[in-house]
Amino acid sequence: MVIKVKTENEKVHEWLKQQLEDCADIDDRELKAGDKKAKIIYLKSVTDSQIINRFIITPFYETKDTKEFMEYVVSFPAEMEPKDQHEALSQLLKGFVIIFAENKYVAFQAKKMAGSGVTEASAEVNVQGSPDALTENLEVNLNLIRHRYQTANLKVELKVIGSISQSAAGILYDSTKVDNDVLKELKKRLDSIEAEVLITAGELEQELSGRKFHIFPTVVVTERPDRLVKSIEQGKIVVMLDKTKFAIILPSIFQDFFAAMDDRIQLPLVGWFLKGIRYAGLIATLSLPAFYVAFAAYNPEILRVQLTLMIAGSRVPVPYPAVIEVLLMLIMVEFLIEASIRLPKTIGPTATTVGGLILGTAATEAGLVGNVMIILVSAVAITNFVIPINMMNFSVRVLRYAFLLLASLFGLVGIVLGFVGIVVYLSQVRSFGRPYFNILADTNSRKGIS
Repeated sequence: MVIKVKTENEKVHEWLKQQLEDCADIDDRELKAGDKKAKIIYLKSVTDSQIINRFIITPFYETKDTKEFMEYVVSFPAEMEPKDQHEALSQLLKGFVIIFAENKYVAFQAKKMAGSGVTEASAEVNVQGSPDALTENLEVNLNLIRHRYQTANLKVELKVIGSISQSAAGILYDSTKVDNDVLKELKKRLDSIEAEVLITAGELEQELSGRKFHIFPTVVVTERPDRLVKSIEQGKIVVMLDKTKFAIILPSIFQDFFAAMDDRIQLPLVGWFLKGIRYAGLIATLSLPAFYVAFAAYNPEILRVQLTLMIAGSRVPVPYPAVIEVLLMLIMVEFLIEASIRLPKTIGPTATTVGGLILGTAATEAGLVGNVMIILVSAVAITNFVIPINMMNFSVRVLRYAFLLLASLFGLVGIVLGFVGIVVYLSQVRSFGRPYFNILADTNSRKGIS
């Protein structure tokens, strides 16, 4: 019986394959031409295929033997010889091609830099940090992530979703930090999706949420590669869908929707202050219209006399109840917001700004709304946009009308009931098994996956 002893090349080659066995973007191929043999291994997401074809594959078939080919390879300035398998893995993750031939292995630089198709983030703007945003190309997005998270523990699995659209979905996670139960649940839900066409991250979020009617988003949808990298480092899972520039982060908790990437750059005290401002904005945009109705129609005795008389004086010419006044102005603000989103960028800001100024001035002079109402609606519109994640932003806009209804029926008691109801609802919500609202709860809880 002949026992075949593995060479150093074979051992390193197998070790590299084992380290990257769950990475869908790995390419391992053998080159043959007569007696010539060589193996190359690289990551497609961070290497340039044109460089590989031009400077590795084509010269291999043009040289007369493997020795001449390796002499050609080592003559390039972009070539280096790793001292061990760990350095070879490090170079592989950076965009090098590892070439095995002539009982040696070398690393050839073929790094692909995703630059031409990458634009600046528009939905999540920050002051400092990287301005890059995801693109509609899954390979480019993988490139952006790989260059920021260079470890073999970053695994990439691909699935095809949509029987007609055939959209490729990439599942990214750190194998040493991910919760395997969450990963299994995610794969189960992805396999159960029956949609024929799935082309946006928002559609995928609805399919994964497990509920038809829920007011708060349970996963973060983002366009920022740096947010994705930070989430992977925290043990979360990222789902990137081809043909869309947004990705999904799961599981997510309530505070994730109020965290901006600027918070990590600022000093700790400044970051906490900014987060506090956002939570204050959340409370203000939810409750200010409701408080106005409650104080004007039900509980004016709670305010100081001067403030009560000021509100009452501003409403003297208004011919209808306070709730109608608030509802009218809120709906007009919604019209302005939608118009600013749908209009071309060249005229949108100007048209909506001029329209808002004319609308507010004319409504006040005509006696349709009071002066205090204009101030309040402006504050509500401003505080709503301090929330960094748009999905939570839209949810709060809808929830504001529920508070307005409760205030119109029960006054201040209705507002209190509204906040109690939200707390109770959020306390039982789960994001892939993780407590959504109770940040200090046991993160290992598995009950109530939703």
